[in-house]
Amino acid sequence: MNTQKVSIVTGGGSGIGHAISIALASAEQYIIVVDLSLESAQTTVDEIKSLGGNAEAVALDVSNHQLTKETFDNIADKHGRIDVLVNNAGIGSVGTLEQTPEDELDKVYRVNVKGVYNCAQAVVGHMKKRQSGVIVNMASIASSVGIPDRFAYSMSKGAVLTMTYSIAKDYVNDGIRCNSVAPARVHTPFVDSYLEKITQTKSMKCLKHYQKHNRLVEWAHQRKSAH
Repeated sequence: MNTQKVSIVTGGGSGIGHAISIALASAEQYIIVVDLSLESAQTTVDEIKSLGGNAEAVALDVSNHQLTKETFDNIADKHGRIDVLVNNAGIGSVGTLEQTPEDELDKVYRVNVKGVYNCAQAVVGHMKKRQSGVIVNMASIASSVGIPDRFAYSMSKGAVLTMTYSIAKDYVNDGIRCNSVAPARVHTPFVDSYLEKITQTKSMKCLKHYQKHNRLVEWAHQRKSAH
């Protein structure tokens, strides 16, 4: 059994998930970096280990219900515990209601909504057994206000927010806390493809106002150096 707290971070191979993984590792937690790309997950793991932390990489498509359950069950069996789940994996989508094809809506739903459901359902039983656990769902400012030209994305993040409320209320008596984080503008690889399309617009000129996702990484490095 792992004596460290075991934290799973989905979408941990890049962007916000990468930063969260580094920050949690600096708090002496064992990090399971989950990503669709094993190579990306391993890059994060290598950085964690270079800082003296402990981590492992796992490749997973969180939209696959059965595979997610099997993967998380294996993690619980191997380490004897799952203390924290950060539901960070997600994809973007640009377009209004009229500009969003059905297959695009379905794709966003499978990853951003069903992926959160799959991961949370896969860990909650293990947390209940220990009467302890934390689930953090990455929502967005789009959860509560909607964003222009982000119909599908805003829909999915609204669902993440309300799922968070339900999980928090349903499992509070089992020692499980569930919260969400709703970032606004953060410059990560997640938004780079969109930014490339608007290089001549006012939005691009505001890029300097985006918060860097690696501020958490910089903080973790400084924290480690201080010790």
